[in-house]
Amino acid sequence: MTPMDMLLSRASTDRLKDPAPSPSQLTQILSTAMRAPDHGRLQPWRYVVIEGDDRPALAERIVASMARVEPEAPAAKIEKRRSRFSTMPMIIALGMHLRPEHKIPLWEQEMCVAAGAMNILNALHATGFGGVWVSGALVDDAILAADLGFAAPARLAGFLFVGTPDGPLHTPKRADPELFTARWHGHPVTFGADKD
Repeated sequence: MTPMDMLLSRASTDRLKDPAPSPSQLTQILSTAMRAPDHGRLQPWRYVVIEGDDRPALAERIVASMARVEPEAPAAKIEKRRSRFSTMPMIIALGMHLRPEHKIPLWEQEMCVAAGAMNILNALHATGFGGVWVSGALVDDAILAADLGFAAPARLAGFLFVGTPDGPLHTPKRADPELFTARWHGHPVTFGADKD
């Protein structure tokens, strides 16, 4: 498989089983995040790895967070979150070590973390593993963030579920890039994707 084939065949999956990456594999995978664009060299990436017997404890913190940020969440959604966070082979909490006072705008710092996460997802796929990035209202819970080591002004950007894909990846058909691309010739552009 060529590098381009690898990138074009990547898809997110939460159908994951053991094994998760070994410590040495994980170090190499996380190293790809450090190759993300990093204006100002602020290195805002922070990762907390949760495995084994620590997963149910995290799941209970997730459920407590849901009670704070989604008090009307149906019982089925709560139980689904509890189950997923208790059983995924590996969970990586994505932290953003933000510097609000810095000349580099916060949005650029946040995008650096997002680019790093995408590099991790690509590296997982390239090494035979799989993953999915999950977020939602939980990322705005300062208590959960602090429990994970991301006290303000740091923030939580979500979680990566990591493991070995349980079966072939379902790779959904992607849109034609031409719909999202325009050539600028001195006037505002329009995009095919925006047409009714």
